Amino acid sequence: MTLSLPIDPEANRLLNHDPLALLLGMVLDQQIPLEKAFTSPYVLAERLGHAPDARELAAYDPEALVEVFARPPALHRFPKAMAGRVQEVCRVLVERYDGNAAGIWADVTDGTQLLRRLTDLPGFGQQKAQIFLALLGKRFDVRPTGWREAAGGYGDADAYRSVADITDVASLGRVREYKQQQKAAAKATKG
Repeated sequence: MTLSLPIDPEANRLLNHDPLALLLGMVLDQQIPLEKAFTSPYVLAERLGHAPDARELAAYDPEALVEVFARPPALHRFPKAMAGRVQEVCRVLVERYDGNAAGIWADVTDGTQLLRRLTDLPGFGQQKAQIFLALLGKRFDVRPTGWREAAGGYGDADAYRSVADITDVASLGRVREYKQQQKAAAKATKG
């Protein structure tokens, strides 16, 4: 299995072959459309002249990295904050996983351990970590024992709740519909 989002085919190719690009797409997937978030690692690669490297990004001059993120079209709605977040995540990758994003899931014994490693990343709360865990399981065959349970509802086989469930434009529509229902339910509860 692979990830097949309705985005530039080259961006999809990078996500499918570069664990850091995939992780960065997930880092950027907040407060912007997911197509933009998961295309941004490809745009970053174009701007750098090569695929992103965790060691390089961890050591990058912070102001220069903000400039790379802010250059039109900006990689994110909040280029300064997200350049900083990407740099924080890359520093953790260098410190704990020898700069290898796949090291996060390479030797886990179960889904609970993988979820813990993901929630230890800067900017990864429980929900984001569960979505990424489901993405790894559903699209990349990273399936340690108990991965579906650790992913919560995002791990359900027939769910259309997140990027983990998108394979084409129709499934993207179903995920968006689910998210709208969730927002409406939350709004009704508050009101």
